[in-house]
Amino acid sequence: SDSGSDSEDSSLSDSELQEAFAKGALKPGLNVVLEERPKRRNDTDGLKQCLAEFRQQLAWVERLDVTLGPVADPVSQNASTSDAVDPENDFQREMSFYRQAQAAVLEALPRLRKLQVPTRRPDDYFAEMAKSDQQMQKIRQKLKSKQEAMERSEKAKQLRAMRKYGKKVQVEVLQRRQKEKKNMLNAVKKYQKGLSDKLDFLDEEQTSSQGNKKGNPSQRTKKGPNAKRRYKNQKFGFGGKKKGSKWNTKESFNDVSSFQSKVAHNKGPGKGGRGGKGGKKALNKRPGKRARQKMKNRAR
Repeated sequence: SDSGSDSEDSSLSDSELQEAFAKGALKPGLNVVLEERPKRRNDTDGLKQCLAEFRQQLAWVERLDVTLGPVADPVSQNASTSDAVDPENDFQREMSFYRQAQAAVLEALPRLRKLQVPTRRPDDYFAEMAKSDQQMQKIRQKLKSKQEAMERSEKAKQLRAMRKYGKKVQVEVLQRRQKEKKNMLNAVKKYQKGLSDKLDFLDEEQTSSQGNKKGNPSQRTKKGPNAKRRYKNQKFGFGGKKKGSKWNTKESFNDVSSFQSKVAHNKGPGKGGRGGKGGKKALNKRPGKRARQKMKNRAR
């Protein structure tokens, strides 16, 4: 039955299209050309009737309706009428809406204050959020992960740039070395063939190697002795002149504060008194063979 009704509707529509085509109302294609556009209807009486039906006689504080024109333009000092606003101009249209809302606010605020209706939110007022804490936590985690991904991407870009720069420097150094080697080999070949009697390339190589050594950052930053040398200097001193360090001077010759008469006259513990020249060392020394023989003869 459904297919039959569809076929009837299609057949009716086809027949109507054929009649219209026969009358010449159709141009090439399947669109019906209208002779004139339908007129728009502005039923003012019907609109007023609908407005009277849903209008309720309530106090203004319950309705809060304000009907005013736009506020005066501060530049031109006159209120712009609706006729002066071009509806196709977006800027003028939005500015007219803004000025009309501004005029409504200037009219409604004094009336609300007169009725003692608060118009500002208290400082200790906390409105409940539409989204739950779990949803906000998810959003926070997503933002955090996005920021971390951006930081990782930035670090990767920097590393790639550094690698590219290092590779470029390395290639330049290798090319320079190859060029120097090639020039040196050419100079050696010329010298071997007798085309040149100068050995300047050897001096240049030696000076370049010395320049590389001087230009080494570790050599430039190294100042003063190392830790081992500093420890030995602290323990043993800094060395200095050894030869003639015990020679007598005029000051030491005139200085007699360390003179000891007992030691000078062989009365001290270290000289004379017991055993002659050696002191204690002479007592501990073993007598010779002849001295031992004399001691034996005396004992007999």
